[in-house]
Amino acid sequence: MGKGGPLSDGIMKKILFSYTYVAIWIFLSFTVIVYNKYILDKKMYNWPFPISLTMIHMSFCASLAFILIKVLNVVDPVSMSRELYLSSVVPIGALYSLSLWLSNSAYIYLSVSFIQMLKALMPVAVYSIGVLFKKEGFKTDTMVNMLSISFGVAIAAYGEAKFDTWGVILQLGAVAFEATRLVMIQILLASKGITLNPITSLYYVAPCCLVFLMVPWIFVEYPVLKETSSFHFDFVIFGINSLCAFALNLAVFLLVGKTSALTMNVACVVKDWLLIAFSWSVIKDTVTPINLFGYGLAFLGVAYYNHSKLQALKAKEAQKKAAQADEEAGRLLEERESEGFGKKSESQD
Repeated sequence: MGKGGPLSDGIMKKILFSYTYVAIWIFLSFTVIVYNKYILDKKMYNWPFPISLTMIHMSFCASLAFILIKVLNVVDPVSMSRELYLSSVVPIGALYSLSLWLSNSAYIYLSVSFIQMLKALMPVAVYSIGVLFKKEGFKTDTMVNMLSISFGVAIAAYGEAKFDTWGVILQLGAVAFEATRLVMIQILLASKGITLNPITSLYYVAPCCLVFLMVPWIFVEYPVLKETSSFHFDFVIFGINSLCAFALNLAVFLLVGKTSALTMNVACVVKDWLLIAFSWSVIKDTVTPINLFGYGLAFLGVAYYNHSKLQALKAKEAQKKAAQADEEAGRLLEERESEGFGKKSESQD
């Protein structure tokens, strides 16, 4: 009985911390999405410059990451050569900048709820690109699952009250670039044994994103901003927005590092449904029954895919542990045989 109390307290503390990490991540993810929508939407703050907003985020995140790593020494930097940076980080930075640019641009044309529904296509994109680059094996049942998700999203799009073709193209492009980035991280970094936490990732990737975004910004948004003399930069609005974006990266690190992949997937589902409810009830976006039916189908497909991936990971981990146990048993057997042979030699002498 004496030992049961502290163990129960420890388990309860772990559960409490897990729920806290989930709540923080959901709150920050929710806040960043709604905040970006507020700034970019012409009916709200009316500052429709997604490249500029993304550049502000990247500048803030790069500066804060530099301070945390180089000045405060909170996190140790990863040893990285110039060749590795150019061959691995730069392509990932380019993909990340395109993903952020297009996804922020979509908020000008589409509702928050519909964007969340389109994001359900992310597993489809990641799996398809993984198969293309031979990081995933083609499986018929998985492809059928991917088609069911796509079918659900197509129904949701059909039921969208304020469908905008250009907005859909932008969001689908963002999904494609983000999926490619995730696969490239596996190919260019993980395969070389390099792992970046959110702070070191921003330290290396954010400046690269800033340079890539500078090119379209000069031709697309700078001429318009130059003529908009009435705009005055609001440090409070954009400062809090950038701080939330940086905090979200740290929250991702906490959620993934301190909980599990399943917790992350469940948190994503909760966040998506909360955003859809918020978009309908507060922003007054139209959410139709066909929207919800289509997204419900897509959601079931994504849930099944996540379950299958989790089971595969568990099976792989169990196989790894079994192999380690066999190896340990073999080593012990060899030691015993060696000891027995030594004793036999001594008795013969």
